[in-house]
Amino acid sequence: MEMFHDSRSLDCRSPIGPLTTGQSVRLRLYVRGGASQVTLRLWNGGEELVPMQNMGLGMYEATVKVPETPCLLWYDFRLEDLRGHRLYYGNARDRLGGVGAVYQDPPPSFQITVYDPAFSPPDYLRDGIMYQIFPDRFHRSKRPVSQRKDLYLHENWEDIPVVSQDPRSGDHIATDFFGGDLDGIRQKLPYLKDLGITIVYLNPIFKARSNHRYDTGDYHQIDPLLGDEEALAKLCQAAEELGMRIMLDGVFSHTGEDSIYFNRYGLYDGLGASQSMDSPYYPWYQFSDYPDKYACWWGIHTLPEVDKNNASYRAFIMGPDGVARRWIRAGVSGWRLDVADELPMTFLKDLRHAVKAESADAAILGEVWEDASNKVAYGEMRSYVLGDTLDSVMNYPLRDALIRFFTHEIPAAQFVRIVRSLQENYPIPFLYATMNLIGSHDRARILNRLVKQDYREMPLIERGKQALPKELRELAIQRLKKVMQVVTAMPGMPSLYYGDEAGLEGAADPFCRGTFPWGHEDPRTMAIFKDAFRLRHSRPMLRRGHFDIAFEGEDTLIIHRDAIGGLDVFGEPLSDKPYTLRISRDKIIL
Repeated sequence: MEMFHDSRSLDCRSPIGPLTTGQSVRLRLYVRGGASQVTLRLWNGGEELVPMQNMGLGMYEATVKVPETPCLLWYDFRLEDLRGHRLYYGNARDRLGGVGAVYQDPPPSFQITVYDPAFSPPDYLRDGIMYQIFPDRFHRSKRPVSQRKDLYLHENWEDIPVVSQDPRSGDHIATDFFGGDLDGIRQKLPYLKDLGITIVYLNPIFKARSNHRYDTGDYHQIDPLLGDEEALAKLCQAAEELGMRIMLDGVFSHTGEDSIYFNRYGLYDGLGASQSMDSPYYPWYQFSDYPDKYACWWGIHTLPEVDKNNASYRAFIMGPDGVARRWIRAGVSGWRLDVADELPMTFLKDLRHAVKAESADAAILGEVWEDASNKVAYGEMRSYVLGDTLDSVMNYPLRDALIRFFTHEIPAAQFVRIVRSLQENYPIPFLYATMNLIGSHDRARILNRLVKQDYREMPLIERGKQALPKELRELAIQRLKKVMQVVTAMPGMPSLYYGDEAGLEGAADPFCRGTFPWGHEDPRTMAIFKDAFRLRHSRPMLRRGHFDIAFEGEDTLIIHRDAIGGLDVFGEPLSDKPYTLRISRDKIIL
């Protein structure tokens, strides 16, 4: 008995890809060997069994209407052969869609993403180029000064970040500062403009103990080492004058223990949750043995977790005068949400409503490391692509596939399979707004990753002293050029982590967070990014054209962008000529 269904073939599924609510889809299964009955199984909460019509020559067909509300609709097939034996046909065993497989038992299902037809992320995401800045390490307008006694201020901008470990939590303390500030970023906006940047995404800028500032101390105060609210306003205004936008990092899953809300060390006026159960912030946290044992982010005691379902906390973040809306009013253009997949779906929906009520043009990007259409978190499948939560996400699956392909971990066919799966699952408005990153503050620098030199086998304190041998650096730069050619040709927004364009190297945290080497930039890596971004800006086809990807052999990718009938993927006129990228990786296996 042979069966066949390809979720990416118009013959088997029409239309292919995500659908808007209420659309109809025709599904076909081909059977060789005869069948007494073929049934289409649909499910989304409840289950529906739809008899398929025998169209002759082994083709079975059913046309169904998808739900009127955004959701994930799943389907597979049941067949009884002429002897009464039941077989199943479902998604491929890697669950990446396309040609399915025969199963003896109920199979993994194919996915249809059903999204809100009104979903429309801001155009500046799909048309833009993003630059991510770790504020302490980009540029300082002056030597840092602080009254704090618990930190170390680097006089020398070119120092290596300090490695220090908190014996209580096991986490990196991260209390050495180089003094990068908001005025320093503002001074370098012309540099970013010349590079081709349109959106500047800042890692957290609110008052905190650490240099990464993911341990928020006060959501209503800019960290004094970075500046103040006036400095942020000037930065936003200067960026706007250059046609650029500023996006902030929203860390809403936890706070710092050294915060006005938790106040473990009593450094803030008023009562924090760890000081008294009478504190207005006490209900925000979840104590198991007051005050020393409490829920904390990934077991790190310096990051007490907040109860995202607490009404007081939700009002604090999302109310009319809440954090999310206040900083939009102050001039920023949106939020990148830290660990978005750890925030309840109701929280994300309410946050979206609050942000869009303040400014319909504000953007909400989420940190989700997997396929954001079907992420399983806390035992629940969550979809962030339906138009009711995020505008888009950080495209880690693409980043991972790029690195694995160019380092010979996967063949071209697998790279294409991963990309086509995202294309099949992500609505076009979502896909074309993805943050297509290759570097970030959470991972070793891209040059290191492209030659598999992240030094994880070394003691942490030794990793900062390492530099790539000349021949490996040359190989990494050659690969980086090809990576950026692919990123430039992909749907979504190219994203650059500060310093990657200058050729910075570094192991993971804290060494991927070194200072920008002003005056010592590598001209070869600078040229890679300038050329890529210049091409992206000059070719509307690369931002809005229809997208197709194929492979040839194990080592070659072929990407094609085109207008169909003179229209782009959004149905708007597009007169730009077609674009084809054919790119082969090197033969060097490390």
